[in-house]
Amino acid sequence: MDFSLKDHQKLIRETVRQFMETEMRPLVKENDRLARYPEAQIRKLGEMGCCGMLVPEEWSGAGMDTVSYVLMLEEVGRVDASTAVTLSVTNSAVNLPLLAFGTPAQKKKYLTRLASGEIIGAFSLTEAQAGSDAAAIQATAVRQGNVYKLNGTKTWVTSGDHVGMYLVFAKTDAQAGGKGISAFLVEPGFPGFRVGRHEEKMGQRASPATEIILTDCVVPAENLLGEEGQGLKIALSALDGGRLGIAALSVGIAQGALEESVKHAKQRRAFGKTIGEFQAIQWMLADMQTEIEAARGLTHYAAWLKDSGGRMGSQASRAKLYASEMVNRVVYKAVQIHGSIGYSREMDVERMYRDARVVSIYEGTSEIQRIIIARDLLEKSGTQGRD
Repeated sequence: MDFSLKDHQKLIRETVRQFMETEMRPLVKENDRLARYPEAQIRKLGEMGCCGMLVPEEWSGAGMDTVSYVLMLEEVGRVDASTAVTLSVTNSAVNLPLLAFGTPAQKKKYLTRLASGEIIGAFSLTEAQAGSDAAAIQATAVRQGNVYKLNGTKTWVTSGDHVGMYLVFAKTDAQAGGKGISAFLVEPGFPGFRVGRHEEKMGQRASPATEIILTDCVVPAENLLGEEGQGLKIALSALDGGRLGIAALSVGIAQGALEESVKHAKQRRAFGKTIGEFQAIQWMLADMQTEIEAARGLTHYAAWLKDSGGRMGSQASRAKLYASEMVNRVVYKAVQIHGSIGYSREMDVERMYRDARVVSIYEGTSEIQRIIIARDLLEKSGTQGRD
């Protein structure tokens, strides 16, 4: 297998890295402290094509391959996980389902604006009593003539009140369980829609997570995505792409933590020499580097598989599982290498430590990923190869 990057992939990586270093890094600490959404910077990233990387040019997207997409998220996550998760959700969890299931009219109205970065999209599935068990959602949608009336409350909606279009899942047939779920394209200006409380989060504080409250929310019938009853299928297809995005984000955070740790190990002195000269520190750095490369390999393989027309499903789960747990081990070591100063809000590794904790929870917990991987393994037992 050829592991070398193509010229356009290298260019994307370097262009995004330069932007994040010059435009975003000076703002990250303050954005985290104030829980401030970096609206102007996300708009600029949109102008660079980062909000519609996988969308064809005919719908105002960048028309890039999936490997380029994960490289972009790695570079963004290396500096700011909050911005990376915003980009991951609008790209993977909103654009791709709209591209796959939307009508030409829906794509013209919404996808072109999403892909260009004019608006940001949000994925609205989770409810207070329905996280991993998506079929347990209670939100309802009842058709009345040419509109649907939606009722319910969604939680943990990424980007919160900065969103131009929400992909909302609700039950059109309450008796049919998961087969009764449908998907809707909801604008924040629709009657009966309002944003609820903002979560006070441990990390990724510059990416707001809110409730959205639907009270007889009026949604035109033409804003049904796909067909009635296809909602769970649409949601699960979105989560495949979302898991790949979170794997790339995890690799990015870990890479940033490693770079800060190497820098500190070469500067900090103890007992007459730099701490990087001590075997204990060297071993931690070696483990960090090795795990990052392993996670990057899984993530890039899943992206390559998607670009090659293969079924990414369980491979995305493997990448997400390993990368999300890897980054938590890496940031732990990063704080340890920094010592007491690593526990200070003045240091980037402290923020990375907080930002990393959630990645093994959202877009499917580690436990759910293990179930997906195990089922795939058992179904394929007796066959040759990984996929």
